[in-house]
Amino acid sequence: MDRYARWNALLEMLTDSGRVSVEEAAGRLDVSQATIRRDFDQLAQQQMITRTRGGAVANGVSYDLPLRYKTAKHSAEKQRIGAAAAALVSPGTVVGLNGGTTSTEVARALAVRPDLNTSAEGAQLTVVTNALNIANELLVRSRMKVVVAGGVVRPKSFELVGPLGGALLREVTLDVALLGVDAIDPQLGAAAHHEGEAAMNSLMVARAKRVVVIADSSKLGGHAFARICPVDRVETLVTDSGASPAVVQAFRDAGVHVVCA
Repeated sequence: MDRYARWNALLEMLTDSGRVSVEEAAGRLDVSQATIRRDFDQLAQQQMITRTRGGAVANGVSYDLPLRYKTAKHSAEKQRIGAAAAALVSPGTVVGLNGGTTSTEVARALAVRPDLNTSAEGAQLTVVTNALNIANELLVRSRMKVVVAGGVVRPKSFELVGPLGGALLREVTLDVALLGVDAIDPQLGAAAHHEGEAAMNSLMVARAKRVVVIADSSKLGGHAFARICPVDRVETLVTDSGASPAVVQAFRDAGVHVVCA
């Protein structure tokens, strides 16, 4: 296990329990206590955790981890979700895509579709995004037209937020918005932890003819601080096969088409 994978695992432990000792973490990760102490010290220097005598405690930020620490969580499920969501996109359309690890998998799946990467005159797909990493994924792998909304960068997610990006989004029309979310509930709708990201995502929803939410099963039925949109605005939910049948049925009862990848 490399350093970033260890850090991701340690942060998940702290998110789950709030407090982890050096001895416990070393045993669970099968590494030396000296290694865990160094990891805790480095995470504390980044203000990701609070160091204690003999261990560490979560300091709130662990619930909204930087994107680079999230990549290992539910990675196989997110890849399947990304492929399934990308399959819903037709050539010649305009797609809105926000940030996040699941959205990154969607971008990678779109970038390798031959029918969306023709060398003929004119773009086969236009992607409007407020995430710098999504734009980079598409620019280095494809010939798509990529439009980036302006704003202030959130280091945790690489997403651009604020009125500058909102001004651009209000001037475009999207055929489909593919939105990664922090939580989606059959009654409460889709939501994000950060109000700035939620506001940008809400604008994408408002400018889109269709809304597709992409979320692994751990996000279903969950709650987050800032609402993106009500559930009746969501046409399709793409999730993984680990989703609870009861939760899936609740979304279907709410009128949402559910795809389990």
